Amino acid sequence: MTQQAIAGSVPERLVEATVRLLAQEGPSAIKARTVATEAGMSTIAVYHHFGGIPELITAVIDHGYAGMEHAFAATPVTDDPVQDLFSMALTTRDLARANPHLYDLMFGLATRATYRPTAGKDVRRSGHSPAFQAAYAHLLDACARLVESDRVGPRDPRVVAAALWSFVHGYVTLELGGHFTDFDNPVTEVMAPMGVTFCVGLGDDPELARASHELVLARRSPARTAKRAARRSR
Repeated sequence: MTQQAIAGSVPERLVEATVRLLAQEGPSAIKARTVATEAGMSTIAVYHHFGGIPELITAVIDHGYAGMEHAFAATPVTDDPVQDLFSMALTTRDLARANPHLYDLMFGLATRATYRPTAGKDVRRSGHSPAFQAAYAHLLDACARLVESDRVGPRDPRVVAAALWSFVHGYVTLELGGHFTDFDNPVTEVMAPMGVTFCVGLGDDPELARASHELVLARRSPARTAKRAARRSR
């Protein structure tokens, strides 16, 4: 049985070691011996605390979701839900780029290398994991605020959240796969316009939707935004 990894505990150290190996070497490095060595422990620690690699991977996935929940919780809540949602989309991208293999492990469909599912009918899949639901609750809350505003028409916040998550995850997956290398800045050239189109499709005013997305981009890169504005004024 997978043990909950408490900060500073042996299970948490093993989880953190696995996360580092994913970032540095990829999924092929996730073996009991390499994880234990990275954590400065003996191999038996992996089996004692988790039972095996599949159970350790489940804990690593929950660790990733917990990190996402903390990142979403730290995202400022403003009086503009469109800005808030785009900020969360960029936060998701940041997390994915920081450790692509961890993101793939959390949300990918294929099993690769040592990404082996735990046997049994009670396996917690991504969408049903309590850790994932804690992170997803921030998205649901922001979508509810969007629906309650006068920016879009009547919608089911759950449907809006599912659609938005689909577009963000799709974009992130394609970017990680190198599909946007022909763009100088895929965030401003692909992701932001997609977000504007998404909001307009829900009923938002095109100019308001565009302004909300540009404000978020301006906060993230004020220098680049100033240069773009200068070019437009010429």
